[in-house]
Amino acid sequence: MNQIHIILFYKFTEIENPDEFVQRHLNFCINEGLLGKILVAKEGINGSLSGSQEQINKYKDYLTSQNQFSDINFKEEIGTFSPFKKMIVRQKKEIIRMDQDLDLKKTGKYISPQELMELYESDAEFIVLDTRNNYESEVGKFKNALTPDIETFREFPEALKSLEDKKDKKIITYCTGGIRCEKATSYMVKEGFTDVHQLKDGIINFCQQYPNTLWEGKCFVFDQRLLSLIDPDSEPITHCIHCNQSCDRYQNCKNPTCDDFIILCEMCSEDFNGCCSQKCVEEYKSHTIRKSRERQGYKSKEKAQGE
Repeated sequence: MNQIHIILFYKFTEIENPDEFVQRHLNFCINEGLLGKILVAKEGINGSLSGSQEQINKYKDYLTSQNQFSDINFKEEIGTFSPFKKMIVRQKKEIIRMDQDLDLKKTGKYISPQELMELYESDAEFIVLDTRNNYESEVGKFKNALTPDIETFREFPEALKSLEDKKDKKIITYCTGGIRCEKATSYMVKEGFTDVHQLKDGIINFCQQYPNTLWEGKCFVFDQRLLSLIDPDSEPITHCIHCNQSCDRYQNCKNPTCDDFIILCEMCSEDFNGCCSQKCVEEYKSHTIRKSRERQGYKSKEKAQGE
């Protein structure tokens, strides 16, 4: 079986002509047969790609040959299938959206995985803060971490208000690959937090160096895998929405008017037609019947016109 290499990367750096950058980047990736998604903005680049070892190495060489990306860090995993169906390079206003005016040269101090391990083993007082969305922290988090109840990163500034009285405390932020905690700490510094740190290269880097230690559960990723393969043996910290058995199988509710992310074991997914509730089961069945009748009616009409 051929191995698929998956890389995650970002860098905040000024890109003078994003339009031109996007087109050159897209052409290179398509020519090399890469799959994935890359966001480009004046503030930098944020992407994830998949391909063979040779394809990924060529991309790394291509990107790091450009002076401003010569020191970019790549987080790499091995998979058995490509988690992407096509190649997208898209220009955005921000490579990770927060809708805040920030000086990204002023961020929290980096803390390495080793330093985080030592901090947990010490008697020091500190706060570990998850900067990801609630459906991500639901399936995995660091031991004793604070997990804000946010659905998008744009909600982080509002959620941070709950820590107004902790501005002088030592706070360690983290996210999947590092990009969100970097922008989060920039906002925190702007808001007057005095001892802010960010986990260098995020959860993926930590779990590769220190598996089965401080990380609890699984790591959510924004591709077809939904859960990263860095910690396949870790025990789930979530339960099936129906039978309550230990489970970390994420899927969308099949009712198109709901479409919520839910934890659903395979047996209950079959019993409940992939839906989160009995109400959604009924709506999904009605939707399926309606669509089937529409298709049949369309075909009958076509047939009648042809006769």
